[in-house]
Amino acid sequence: MMQENLDSNFSNLTHLDNQGQAQMVDVSHKEPSIRQAVAVARVRMLPQTFATIQAGNAPKGDVLLTARLAGVMAAKQTASLIPLCHPLPLQKIEVQVTPDPQLPGYQIHATVKTKAETGVEMEALTAVSVAALTLYDMAKALEKTIQIESIRLLSKTGGKSGEYFSPES
Repeated sequence: MMQENLDSNFSNLTHLDNQGQAQMVDVSHKEPSIRQAVAVARVRMLPQTFATIQAGNAPKGDVLLTARLAGVMAAKQTASLIPLCHPLPLQKIEVQVTPDPQLPGYQIHATVKTKAETGVEMEALTAVSVAALTLYDMAKALEKTIQIESIRLLSKTGGKSGEYFSPES
């Protein structure tokens, strides 16, 4: 009786086996399809920190280029960082770091695309997260109170679950 309840409790959770143990989802039966995900993050800082980065005078060098490259590299390493993510062939990774004087700070935007059996939401979220962390690392000598905010999925397309667009997008 107890095993039956356990089996039925976990049967709808794709990342758990019948005993409630974490498992990677079997996607081998799925047909590859084109999938894309877009994620965003914000990095808020003091006006003088923002001005220094914008002027290209940060002590560690080119903050924005380094953050963009870190985001691209992170997307490619997502399966190594997030335990149950599938390694995916990524066809497109675009990371943009855009100045936002109103924050003040930067908006980080990542678009990741693949043709595979599963989606790329985690790759896009990893890209913006690591880009934001890198921006912090590159600018922490200027300010320790930099804030990383609002890491979220903006949209995803493709796959069985269809499209998703954040109400805030």
